[in-house]
Amino acid sequence: PGSRKLLGLCLLSGLLALSSAAAPWGARLLQPKALKGCSDSMRLKGGCGFLAVYGSSLSEDDLRMKVLQLQRLIRHRGPDGSGIHIAPVSKGDEAGRYSALGHERLAIVGAMDDPQERKEAMMPGQHDRLHTLSGNQPLYNHDRSLALAVNGEIYNHKKLKEELKDPKPFRTKSDCEVIIHLYEELGEDTAAHLDGDFAFAISGDKGEFYAARDPIGVDSMYMGWGDDGAVWFASEMKCLINDCKRIEQFPPGHYWSHKTRQLTPYWTPKWFDVAHAQESLNLQAVRDAFVDSVDKRLMTDVPYGVLLSGGLDSSLVASCVVKMCDKAGRPRPATFSIGLKGAPDLSNARKVAEMIGTEHHEFHFTVEEGIDAVQDVIYHLETYDVTTIRAGTPMFLLARKIKAMGVKMVLSGEGADEELGGYLYFHKAPNAQEFHEECVRKIQALYNFDCLRANKATMAWGLEARVPFLDKHFLDVVMSIDAKHKMIHKGEKEQFIEKWLLREAFNCKAEDGQVYLPKEVLFRQKEQFSDGVGYDWIDGLKAHASRIVDDTMFAFRAERFPHNTPGTKEAYYSRMIFEQYYPSETALKTVPGGPSVACSTAKAVEWDAEWKKAADAGSMLDQSGRAVDVHDDAAKVF
Repeated sequence: PGSRKLLGLCLLSGLLALSSAAAPWGARLLQPKALKGCSDSMRLKGGCGFLAVYGSSLSEDDLRMKVLQLQRLIRHRGPDGSGIHIAPVSKGDEAGRYSALGHERLAIVGAMDDPQERKEAMMPGQHDRLHTLSGNQPLYNHDRSLALAVNGEIYNHKKLKEELKDPKPFRTKSDCEVIIHLYEELGEDTAAHLDGDFAFAISGDKGEFYAARDPIGVDSMYMGWGDDGAVWFASEMKCLINDCKRIEQFPPGHYWSHKTRQLTPYWTPKWFDVAHAQESLNLQAVRDAFVDSVDKRLMTDVPYGVLLSGGLDSSLVASCVVKMCDKAGRPRPATFSIGLKGAPDLSNARKVAEMIGTEHHEFHFTVEEGIDAVQDVIYHLETYDVTTIRAGTPMFLLARKIKAMGVKMVLSGEGADEELGGYLYFHKAPNAQEFHEECVRKIQALYNFDCLRANKATMAWGLEARVPFLDKHFLDVVMSIDAKHKMIHKGEKEQFIEKWLLREAFNCKAEDGQVYLPKEVLFRQKEQFSDGVGYDWIDGLKAHASRIVDDTMFAFRAERFPHNTPGTKEAYYSRMIFEQYYPSETALKTVPGGPSVACSTAKAVEWDAEWKKAADAGSMLDQSGRAVDVHDDAAKVF
């Protein structure tokens, strides 16, 4: 325990003494020439888990006991504190019923308010005190008539606080407290004013209830309906599975209110329609918007790091963070990568870490260790989607190691492929309109796949992941650009590679006179995370599933799994495990299905005659990037 506190405080002196032979999973520590380690003075804010009920017929005492029991199922999301609030529903037909908020807190912002106590907590052996005093939830308004349980980060909280009519000082330093005061003044318009990643519920003493989720669905959220008419909300489905007859993912960009008892959209950007995506190419605007997006996510009160796969997206995040830290005179963050020994991502991550000068931590896992973790991954991710499990497993393993080092928050590179057509199947897009519409479909579905994976694989260990590419303003900038500038023209001088627009925007020197990334990384071909950690990982998982699921079992798959019938033995294997934890039909329907190749939507399968023919014949198309013939290591899979 003592060494763990030391690592959490500094991530430098203790880690430098570790050898690759002694480190778990073959951890490898790289020491750049001018090492600047992560320290306790680098701070951002925090993620959590919550559970909320509106209009329960249980007594106040029984509801309190029920919520306290269910909260334990998501304690992994918030090991730093718990809270609960019960309020009567005193209006109309629901008089005599109760609402409840339960919360499990991961302290990242507002960890400690008093400057002297904060200074004392910086001393060796006292780091845990940083996360004990401020921002515990539920949060309350000034007269405590409204309570808030929230998972998220509000990046414009200071601006919103200045705009409030009520000048009273806040109770805490939490960035999320502004939500409840904003609700007092704006009511149902609250969510539309927030810039951040969030999922929350507000309960009032007069029967008020309001729940909302961020525009993209970065933070996970579910809702369900009980037999007694109560409406439930939770960060994870496992809290609802025994008390709700119907469960759905709470849709991103929506709110739910006691006034209408319906979901209402609050975020419908103009670029959803291709007619409003006609802007000319402006590389400077793209670069500025992304740098701003990274900067606003450096809001924290705890040590943080960057997930570095060695691919374009995570490397750009890491490079920008380092340049910001250097400019501000702050220590650089640590970077982290994982893969099988010899994996493509690892060597590229090393190159990037050495070039930008971070303290880099490289972890190895074996195919067997990955397979052993799959059951836990499916339990925590609450999905049987093949690609999500493939990519979620190494991320799950890595998150555990990062959290053990004392790091509570990481920046990650999810989202760029959806916005800019980074997946290799986009090479097949027939025209700019189809390209743009596919990007919109991919963004709208992120909460089912990459956002779900990034949030739950990390929060399984109480580690928060932040995603700069999914910033609202950055989305508006890149999605308003005419998609003809995103189309891929292999062999040409421009747009010769996927995401050329982003690569070219950072193909320059920054303010410090240094390039953002070496060209071999900046123009490296797209590699899906589940591929980049090592091709043997996917191949080994497929082989394992084939040993577990015999031909007879697979022949009767439609009889056993009539909904979203698995098309491969790997999908069958994942489904078997999922139903051990979540056997109800309503849980099964929270996971989307349909044909897909290399992470495409069903609509994009129509872009290639061979793909469409295979899908029409009932074949389960392969999700690996190697399934697309433009991949450098393309494999014949149809």
